[in-house]
Amino acid sequence: MRDTALTAKHTALGAKMVPFAGFNMPVQYAGVKVEHECVRNGVGVFDVSHMGEFLLKGEKALDLIQKVTSNDASKMVDGQAQYTCMPNETGGIVDDLIIYRKNAEEFFVVVNASNIEKDWNWIADRNDLGVEMNNLSDDYSLLAIQGPKAADAMQQLTDIDLKGMKYYTFQIGKFAGIDDVMVSATGYTGSGGFEVYVKNKDVAELWDRVFEAGADADIQPIGLAARDTLRLEMGFCLYGNDIDNTTSPLEAGLSWITKFTKEFTNSENLKAQKEAGVTKKLVGFEMIDRGIPRHDYPINDADGNSIGRVTSGTMSPSMNKAIGLGYVNVEFAAIDSEIYIEVRNKQIKAKVVKPPFYKK
Repeated sequence: MRDTALTAKHTALGAKMVPFAGFNMPVQYAGVKVEHECVRNGVGVFDVSHMGEFLLKGEKALDLIQKVTSNDASKMVDGQAQYTCMPNETGGIVDDLIIYRKNAEEFFVVVNASNIEKDWNWIADRNDLGVEMNNLSDDYSLLAIQGPKAADAMQQLTDIDLKGMKYYTFQIGKFAGIDDVMVSATGYTGSGGFEVYVKNKDVAELWDRVFEAGADADIQPIGLAARDTLRLEMGFCLYGNDIDNTTSPLEAGLSWITKFTKEFTNSENLKAQKEAGVTKKLVGFEMIDRGIPRHDYPINDADGNSIGRVTSGTMSPSMNKAIGLGYVNVEFAAIDSEIYIEVRNKQIKAKVVKPPFYKK
């Protein structure tokens, strides 16, 4: 297991550490429900330094990104970020990722921790355009400072107008006295806030200053368990659960990042799939009867016939009800459709709902 530059901080704070994507990561501190509510109502800090970062440079950098990703990166301007995915050649997804446009010839690419090597090789194998590629994953740390109080709490640390930053934009400047910090108005919690990219050598100092600045807002460290419940309440996909090498972006409800205004990997087949219509869809559901859905639990119809499987499930801390995501045959994908989750050989009634589950 690899440590992040902040592992000693987490251990000193009494975090429960677990292996995750090859890293030794904090799964919880005070408890999932406490940490979840801290982010929904205040401000919390996640160490997500296990994520991967690539820098693509050169006059053909945009062309390479357009070739391997499904969204239309030509629409981006300097200082803008874009959520996208890399389709594979068999209808599935290599990874979902965020692209940051620094300028017309320089793009910062953030990928999932478990896919760093796979993504690097995938892009490199298709780089016949002479684009300079740099894998910065071992050089950078990433803090997600999330929650409705994040902007007010962090403003004293920077001249960047945090409240004025639009969603999915970023700026590079001085933050907590450290130069060249990338501050991004992004996050995977649905409660607002920022993601802050900083060199490993500076992250311990930044961590301390972030907690000093947030003391009046009762800032707390947050583990990966609460990160999962927060993203699931928003209906956000998690790679390896809700999307993977076998799931089409159209089946996963990601048609909004699948733009057929350009050619990209497998675009012709995906376009044909869109025109023909998918046979299964990723849906949100909430339990009607008592029971908690978990990854890979079967989804059945009223007669017990298999119609799909659960990809993510939990007891929602914000709503105190069990919720989940799963793929079902398209005829069961309509809102309010009655479905049954098989929990320990029992058929537990649920209904299809439209994410996000949590409404502010």
